[in-house]
Amino acid sequence: MTPDFDIVIVGGGMVGACMAALLANEPTLSDARIALLEPHAPASPPDDELDIRVSAISRASERILTRAQAWTQVPSRYCCAYQAMTVWDAASQPDSASALHFSAAETGEPNLGYIVENRRLLWALLEAAPLRQRVTMLGAQLQNLEFADDCVRVTLSDQRTLRARLVIGADGAQSRSRELAGIDVGGWKYEQSAIVTHVRTEKPHRFTAWQRFTPAGPLAFLPLADGRSSIVWTNPSDQAKRLLELDEVAFARELTHASDRALGEATVAAPRAQFPLQLKAARSYTRPRFALIGDAAHAVHPLAGQGVNLGLMDAACLAQTFAEARAQGASVEALSEARVLRRYERWRKSENLLAMGLIDGLNRLFSNDNPALRTVRSFGFAAIERTPLAKRWLIQRALGVAGEAPRMVKEV
Repeated sequence: MTPDFDIVIVGGGMVGACMAALLANEPTLSDARIALLEPHAPASPPDDELDIRVSAISRASERILTRAQAWTQVPSRYCCAYQAMTVWDAASQPDSASALHFSAAETGEPNLGYIVENRRLLWALLEAAPLRQRVTMLGAQLQNLEFADDCVRVTLSDQRTLRARLVIGADGAQSRSRELAGIDVGGWKYEQSAIVTHVRTEKPHRFTAWQRFTPAGPLAFLPLADGRSSIVWTNPSDQAKRLLELDEVAFARELTHASDRALGEATVAAPRAQFPLQLKAARSYTRPRFALIGDAAHAVHPLAGQGVNLGLMDAACLAQTFAEARAQGASVEALSEARVLRRYERWRKSENLLAMGLIDGLNRLFSNDNPALRTVRSFGFAAIERTPLAKRWLIQRALGVAGEAPRMVKEV
């Protein structure tokens, strides 16, 4: 029997929607039937408010989203380009010699990235022309996957059963599709939680991302287009719970103290929320007729702002893997074979493990008050600040254009 779809993507978040748009926009896949499975009906975000969930979008992600025909659909008032970044340890000051200062001017780049509201970006992806024109939206939850030699039988929560040549799991860190595919996951909980909200500050953010490493965890102030800052404040989970129970004035007072007054007094300007943090890594990214992308394959600490960027890079690499296979004569059906999918896995797993190791190592290095490690941190920051090549390497990694990046990121 002919399958209902060639590719079914499970999860209609930013990474899953980007995957769908990239595949729909790929000329070599013009004959592929693509579906996106997402139980929550999308809705256009209201114009009068900015949600507290934002992401730092790298240069690589900007180019991927441009290829998906979504980037220009994000309203400029909800997208803030930042020109600089200042990173310092709790034992130093943001203007000290042992603080790190990164500037777009040093690299010839127009900026270092963007702070974008998640739901605006998701809506832009769902409204992207390739997705609207070529992707079938399935409004249901995934119930079951049955892998056969010739297809995957996909059972939905409304009792429909579909047949697909290939399933792509993009359904987040608690991935149901990963579980049904029989792929094990490793990792650990950090016993930390991130508090997110928006604040107004006494001093202007100057389109700069500010991050202070404290013994409790990192605190980031991310610039928003309306002059406010979005904060991501990591604390031990019990401390985060205590902070959320404070009234806004008391919370702002502790936040101001934790930030070392880098931007002066802070005032809470949005609701607050808390998210537990974890590291998760799938043992494998693929099996015949199945592939994982985004948080379903890897979930990381938010201190480097790389979560969604790693996921969008997964989507771009998988799309390129399929395009190259088709250019070499593979049929649409052959894209679900292990020999094709393993090319993607080899490519992304090594890059993601490197990023995860660096992020986890930084969190462990800085989230403590060990005197010896304080000295190491201070020396290391000062050495990097004095070494232009080291700073440039770090910026290139943060921009996502270093390493084995896909063509759509490299070709400008």
